[in-house]
Amino acid sequence: MFPTADPGSVVSGGGISFLTGNRNAKFSYGYSSFKGKRSSMEDFYEASISEVDGQMVACFGVFDGHGGSRTAEYLKNNLFKNLSSHPDFIKDTKSAIVDSFRRTDADYLNEEKTQQKDAGSTAAAAVLVGDRLLVANVGDSRVVASRAGSAIPLSVDHKPDRSDERERIEQAGGFIIWAGTWRVGGVLAVSRAFGDKLLKPYVVADPEIQEEEIEGFDFLIIASDGLWNVFSNKDAVAMVQDISDAEAASRKLIEEAYAKGSSDNITCMVVRFDGQ
Repeated sequence: MFPTADPGSVVSGGGISFLTGNRNAKFSYGYSSFKGKRSSMEDFYEASISEVDGQMVACFGVFDGHGGSRTAEYLKNNLFKNLSSHPDFIKDTKSAIVDSFRRTDADYLNEEKTQQKDAGSTAAAAVLVGDRLLVANVGDSRVVASRAGSAIPLSVDHKPDRSDERERIEQAGGFIIWAGTWRVGGVLAVSRAFGDKLLKPYVVADPEIQEEEIEGFDFLIIASDGLWNVFSNKDAVAMVQDISDAEAASRKLIEEAYAKGSSDNITCMVVRFDGQ
């Protein structure tokens, strides 16, 4: 269980909405966020449901900051706004996601008040457009789906020792070395992130995107590495398979991650698809 000394440190909530064009197909979502054993909170999250060009869209994201909370907070406040206002969001969602991620990163880095040049953040986002699901990730926050009880990874962590990531970094003139774990420039343990001005152009905010049909998925788990450091995809799905309330499921996951010894901030969102 969570420590009782700071009960207000656990934030949770959720909501419910309907899929575009089908009032019989609804989804619910829940989130929980916990500082855990860290001295400060650098995780942020965002759920955004809006109408774009006559279609209802939903965006869910988890942002895990490093070197401070500023970058992750900036993503919470700006990333989905930039995406939903992109002129091609509905007709070419993948391109809109790539453009919006790059623009948000550039805008953040160009702000005069950006002082922490070594601050950055991951981003894991699930975007629902009609019956389509697009997952975009930068860094090592992760999205996993459940289909008939099986865990389906919808993102792949961006780690410096991934062969393709190492090649990309070295071709850009960077390097990775072992310093307790593999790190870009001996500093950063993820190979893609927003911010991190001192490590550009090796550490980029270009998302990898996976597109799926919503049909057949029971729920999604979107979480920072505070969860995935102690949970496999399979075990996380199994833990909440039978919990129908999305908020209760998200809270269960961070509670169990803390109990299993996670030493990081822990943030989790669960999106359940019902009545399909």
